[in-house]
Amino acid sequence: MEKYDERHITLLLADPKTQRNAFEMVVRQYSEQLYWQIRRIVITHEDADDVMQNVFLKAWTNLGSFRNDSKISTWLYRIAVNESLGFLRKRKTMTLISADAEDTNVANELIADKYFDGDETHAMLQEAISKLPDVQRCVFNMRYYDELKYSEISKILSTSEGALKASYHIAVKKISEYFKLHD
Repeated sequence: MEKYDERHITLLLADPKTQRNAFEMVVRQYSEQLYWQIRRIVITHEDADDVMQNVFLKAWTNLGSFRNDSKISTWLYRIAVNESLGFLRKRKTMTLISADAEDTNVANELIADKYFDGDETHAMLQEAISKLPDVQRCVFNMRYYDELKYSEISKILSTSEGALKASYHIAVKKISEYFKLHD
């Protein structure tokens, strides 16, 4: 897949004549990484697809609010994280199931998902991650899977790098403890 220069896309997004084509470039360039970021938060393929559509819709409708002080990817990640967490809150409220009861089925839900291509250990890891508080889960996913730097995560989540490092290390400790308990 062809990669586009962010500065070039930013210039094209600012011009109403080229905005639509530039946004199509954005969608092509960032769809896959956004999908996986969302999927690691909401777990299922269908939910990730729904959230991703909302992310791009929100990005398109709020294109005027994009400031050049951050990268397009950072802006999209912020929208994706907020939409994903909002989706989880709505789902928990709508189903009236406690977070603990809902999270206990993550491994089984993943293994039954026809789009899941991991093994039982990977499903267990996802279950352990799902038990983390929302912020720790997001920080862990962005650092572990996406290999983002703390400075980048800081911009996405609008929090200090020190707090993110602490969240990540606490998340790793909790995941390790989960595996020890289920070994």
